Amino acid sequence: MTFIDKFKKEDGFRILCLTVLSGIVLIISFFKLIPQLPFDAAWIAILVSGVPIIIGAARGLITEFDVTADLLVAIALIAALVIGQYFAAGEVAFIMQLGTVLEDVTADKSHKSLQSLINLTPQKACLHTAAGNKEILASKVKKGNILLVRPGEAIPVDGRILKGNTSVDQSIMTGESVPVDKTAGEEVYQGTINQQGVIEIKATNAGNNSSLKKMINLVRQAEENKAPIVRIADKWARILVPIALGCSILIFFLTKNIYRAVTALVVFCPCSLVLATPTAIMAAIGNATKKGILIKSGSAVETAAKLDTLVMDKTGTLTCGKLQVKDIIMLNHDLDKTYFIKLIASAEKFSEHPLGKAIFTYSQNYGIAAEDPESFTMQAGKGILAIVDGHKLSIGMKTIDKKIMESSPDAAKLIEKIQNQGKTVLPAALDGKIAGIISIADTLRLESKSTISRLKKTGLSHIIMLTGDNEAVANSIGQSIGMTDIFASQLPGDKASTVKELTKSGHFVGMLGDGVNDAPALATASVGIVMGAIGSDVAIEAADIALMSDDIGKLPFLINLCRKTRGRIIFNIVISMCLNFFAIILAGLGILNPVTAALVHNCGSVFVVTNSALLLAYRE
Repeated sequence: MTFIDKFKKEDGFRILCLTVLSGIVLIISFFKLIPQLPFDAAWIAILVSGVPIIIGAARGLITEFDVTADLLVAIALIAALVIGQYFAAGEVAFIMQLGTVLEDVTADKSHKSLQSLINLTPQKACLHTAAGNKEILASKVKKGNILLVRPGEAIPVDGRILKGNTSVDQSIMTGESVPVDKTAGEEVYQGTINQQGVIEIKATNAGNNSSLKKMINLVRQAEENKAPIVRIADKWARILVPIALGCSILIFFLTKNIYRAVTALVVFCPCSLVLATPTAIMAAIGNATKKGILIKSGSAVETAAKLDTLVMDKTGTLTCGKLQVKDIIMLNHDLDKTYFIKLIASAEKFSEHPLGKAIFTYSQNYGIAAEDPESFTMQAGKGILAIVDGHKLSIGMKTIDKKIMESSPDAAKLIEKIQNQGKTVLPAALDGKIAGIISIADTLRLESKSTISRLKKTGLSHIIMLTGDNEAVANSIGQSIGMTDIFASQLPGDKASTVKELTKSGHFVGMLGDGVNDAPALATASVGIVMGAIGSDVAIEAADIALMSDDIGKLPFLINLCRKTRGRIIFNIVISMCLNFFAIILAGLGILNPVTAALVHNCGSVFVVTNSALLLAYRE
């Protein structure tokens, strides 16, 4: 794209170019660098930067009766032009335009989360009829249709399994890394992945009624319902405009000097006020970026500073999202444990199931070499049957004969105990007898406990864990890291509803998540924070802030930085207002003229920018 094309098509680029042009011509005007010009060079700045402000202010006032900071600027511009103070008019227009550019740099970027979610929607389905199988568009599937879903395929619609057993990756819905075993009669959801076995399903929800489509709608509604951010300068405008006009009229009434009155208007222009927010936010975003924190908008900084409640997903956020063998408990004490590990690892050597892979990895980490099994059968949704070194092995609750389980009451008690600890249990039978119990669980992040402790010190009133996992797992994880507010068995809609209810009750809610299933809650929250490096594209795009290094230990720094930034913005505003009122007094006494008043403005703006820049050096 050429410069001309980019100038024509991109509003932000065009405004930036015109602002730079305004700055150059003002330098030319002030130092009279081109005396041959038949007009004051400041007129160029007035035309390219000032006229749009005047038009925008007039349009807002006439059509919407909206009093903004631009109205005060427009009044000052026109007054300066009336008395022939072209440089002063151009300088005010330039500063205001510069503020707009800075705001654009830190403005909200449009989220692409909806499109990303749509891309997850399966496009094709295999329709099963008496005449045979036929591939059709997933959008054409109707309720009651019989569909065939092969291993590795996404389930095209919500449905109920009629035939077959399998394991389904439901992480898109629940965020949980452990696949869920499914058999005939059980529900499956659109967009989830059939990992094993061919299944035949009956469509129960199709089209806009599917679970994935509902998730899309949740994100859309959340984004549409987010209130726009109002500039601080505009919030003050309804007060500043009448005060500025009143001061100007009063000065003219007392002094009968139009120059002093116009000077007061120029001084009162909210240039430094406009710069107070974007410069501080830019510095905060720059500091955060150096720490591996991507803040996508200025509004995210402002809102994050007000957070009093933080909601956190479990899997992939507080935990690593990777299954590991936690313990292997021997029930056959005559059997060597190392040999037992070798047997079960060999049995799982060719398994593609995450649980099987966790067992195989465990043996490798301990230097126990696994052999190729003499035979291997994966029973989808149940477990495995194998023969290793002449021994018959059954691994998994549903692969072991009921009588074998009943013959080992110690095993049943142990399984219940481990399950209550929030772990996945795999009993292993050797030659028809329970030989050992394998416990598997997600791994807690090392920094989770210390992070929760530091977050509590920031003054957050509520720190809540949401998870799609069961209550036992949730409570076990929560207690280990010092969390008491826990919501378990949360589907995407449930998470979004919980966040919505907290928001409705008057809380500023931050949501920390990592997966697609978290997208609706991230979009619903006051501020959505995503674990960026491992987070899905949908989650990243639905969020306002991304922790690119997946280090939740940076959360306290992020919250404190945003609060520091808000404090710096307020300080900038106070100083700006004090400077304005002091300059008005000087203008009324005739000490300042329009040009020197504009320069005083520059001093205020320089102070604001410098004070904001100090945020770049902030350390927790």
